[in-house]
Amino acid sequence: MPVQKRLKPLNAEGHADRIYRLLKQEIFDFQLLPGDRFSENDIAARMAASRTPVRQALYALEQEGYLAVQPRSGWQVKHIDFDYLEALYDLRVVLECEAVKRLCALPPDVTPLALQALKLFWIDAPPLPEGQSVARHDEAFHMALLEAAGNPEMARVHRDVTDKIRIVRRMDFTQPARVKATYAEHSQILLAILNRNLKEAHTLLSGHIAQSQQEVRKITLHMLHEARQSKFR
Repeated sequence: MPVQKRLKPLNAEGHADRIYRLLKQEIFDFQLLPGDRFSENDIAARMAASRTPVRQALYALEQEGYLAVQPRSGWQVKHIDFDYLEALYDLRVVLECEAVKRLCALPPDVTPLALQALKLFWIDAPPLPEGQSVARHDEAFHMALLEAAGNPEMARVHRDVTDKIRIVRRMDFTQPARVKATYAEHSQILLAILNRNLKEAHTLLSGHIAQSQQEVRKITLHMLHEARQSKFR
């Protein structure tokens, strides 16, 4: 009688990760709209998965602030709180301007490796053609400023802010003109820092974030409107 190999059990954690990524992308793409309700069974059927990994994925998204669990009525995509986002953007400006202040206070002959890497990407290398790739590098640019400034707690808080605004911030990179503007503005900010021109660096950085903030709100509201219209056609 041949010996049968014992099949390894499916990795529920791996399934949860897959479901988490897919649902998060659907929220980012406004396939799941703010206010939409669904049950664990709905997601399990749609994802061809058991309820255990689905529940793990949903609770992870709840902890990140994307979903809310409703007693006796399942799950709901959270509404976008623009006032809360405004507060996060204000905090981001404070943190990044302080980082720039510290970087501009460095001796002229000291250039942190993080700044060297940013110059290589944003000034020396040719621009990337695809917006979402640029979006990831945009986040890395701003986080690198905090890390180069040398205060790990400031950098940690900034990473938390970055995570919380990602759902709308990435909308800025759906517009080719904004991608081009990001390259130009990052280059100018970097050159001001490298030249230790604090006033110019602060002005450029504050204006860069404020412009992105305005565009993000406008684009997000427009995309929400379009998504709701198409859903009911």
